[in-house]
Amino acid sequence: MFFESLTLTAVIVFAFIVITTAVKSVPQGYGWTVERWGKYQRTLQPGLHFIIPIMDRIGQKQNLMEQVLDIPPQEVISADNAQVQTDAVCFYQILEPVKASYEVNDLVRAMQNLVMTNIRAVLGSMELDEMLSNRDRINSDLLAKVDDATDPWGVKVTRVEIRDISPPRDLVDSMARQMKAEREKRAQILEAEGEREAAITVAQGQKQSEILKAEGELEAAKREAEARERLAEAEARATEVVSNAISAGDGRAINYFVAQKYVDALGNLAASDNNKVMMIPLDAASVIGSIAGISEIAKDIGRSTGTPV
Repeated sequence: MFFESLTLTAVIVFAFIVITTAVKSVPQGYGWTVERWGKYQRTLQPGLHFIIPIMDRIGQKQNLMEQVLDIPPQEVISADNAQVQTDAVCFYQILEPVKASYEVNDLVRAMQNLVMTNIRAVLGSMELDEMLSNRDRINSDLLAKVDDATDPWGVKVTRVEIRDISPPRDLVDSMARQMKAEREKRAQILEAEGEREAAITVAQGQKQSEILKAEGELEAAKREAEARERLAEAEARATEVVSNAISAGDGRAINYFVAQKYVDALGNLAASDNNKVMMIPLDAASVIGSIAGISEIAKDIGRSTGTPV
């Protein structure tokens, strides 16, 4: 009886062991490889699976979700011999658990070294200014190189991001001084351009003013010339009338010329600044007679031309 109980217990224990080793439940987002006598047999997808105890065993349990890999900081020398410290982060996903399990030993360490090597290669081919201003280009180049290198491992690299590029402190100070000098230079250039534009505007204004002034003087000269021309025409007509009167034997015409010259002379003497007092012993009667003659001539001219005087 005891032997039968012991045998039953042993069977139950053996059955429990067989069941626990034969039944496998794979979580979502994982892929397990099955090895039979040490050789790869198949890959278990998420869900409930059965394997042959003793003959089969679980080889590698691969995480098929996207994972983050921190890249340790390292020093890189740029193309212009500037030493900078940089670190990065890599995002990857295992697409083929078989390759990730059996094509590379220690996948995480291999990817870290691969990314670090490519960072030195990409950044080392750039100058410092280019390195600091082309972060997107650096990330794209790293992604292309690392993804291509990890393809035989069944890994898809989705992103490689440079987190920080840190030049030495003295180099940062030198760059700050250079930037300040560049900004001051641009400010001086802008100020000089502003002064030049202002000078051009002032010169254009003066030019326009001179043009307008010259046009005004030209118009005034034209009007003055027209006035002189009309005055000359009037004098010529008056001379013609007087000449006709003289030809007709009218002596009063001669008095007209004498009176005109007499009046002009008096006007010039009165307009002189040096003559304050004038003593002119003239015969007033003769002057009045000349003026009366002028009046008679004017009346005759008016009657002859039909113009009232």
